[in-house]
Amino acid sequence: MAATSGASAAVAALTRVSAALTAITGTRAAGVALVFALSLAAEVLPAAAASAEPVDLELVFAVDVSRSMDADEQAVQRDGYAEALTHPAVLSAITSGELRRIAIAYLEWGGPWSGRLVLDWTLIASEEDARAAAAQLRAVPVRSASGTSISAGLTQAAQLFVDNGFEGTRRVIDVSGDGPNNTGGPVAPVRDALVAAGIQINGLPVMIKRATGPFSLPDLDFYYEDCVIGGPGAFVVPVLEKSGFVAAIRLKMVMEIAALPPPARLRNAGMTDCMIGEQMRRRWIDMQGWE
Repeated sequence: MAATSGASAAVAALTRVSAALTAITGTRAAGVALVFALSLAAEVLPAAAASAEPVDLELVFAVDVSRSMDADEQAVQRDGYAEALTHPAVLSAITSGELRRIAIAYLEWGGPWSGRLVLDWTLIASEEDARAAAAQLRAVPVRSASGTSISAGLTQAAQLFVDNGFEGTRRVIDVSGDGPNNTGGPVAPVRDALVAAGIQINGLPVMIKRATGPFSLPDLDFYYEDCVIGGPGAFVVPVLEKSGFVAAIRLKMVMEIAALPPPARLRNAGMTDCMIGEQMRRRWIDMQGWE
């Protein structure tokens, strides 16, 4: 009964979000968002099937592989997640939970239709499990994609929770990226829909390069705080240099697995224009003389 009432409340909330998205875009993306929002409330919120395996956490790593990141940066990023999985601090966080196990999946995203599931849902309950998952991550070649659609990446990540065979006490999306959302529909309404469905979103803004490109944002960490992350306890861990990738990923992983209190926000909330990426893209298109 509680699950049904929760789903009904989420349907109402998500319908309002989709209506707002329709007003913002006036495109087919709004209709897609509505279908997604309603199906998410119906499928993600109710209790998991009896056959689902209980875990402390269902965690999706949603990782940006857009072409604004160099090939070596993408390789360091992938290896950073693989290395963090087997670090003693991460393993300790996993085995310190009530059930002493979590489930993970690893998704790479770029533009609206470029999502790729690199690692399907995998149970991590021991060092052996973690090493096997890390080996699978390292075995798949890194592939870049054009475009930066955080909204699509979050949507694809959320869909992975449906009928995944696990029942987690918490559901978290760990999203990384090196630029603002600039295609595939606005990110804030999607963020709001996922939070309404009980999903927490944490952010890993990658700020290694100087923000000199047409789609770069100097204050990407502020943007992630205001426009991308959401849910009780949500937080941002910026990556400021390539050598800090592994440490940042490890810290973020420990915090979300152990449900540690989030650090103080970098500044007051609500100061960022969440459509800044779309505006930058529009200006760039206008400069090219394209319609």
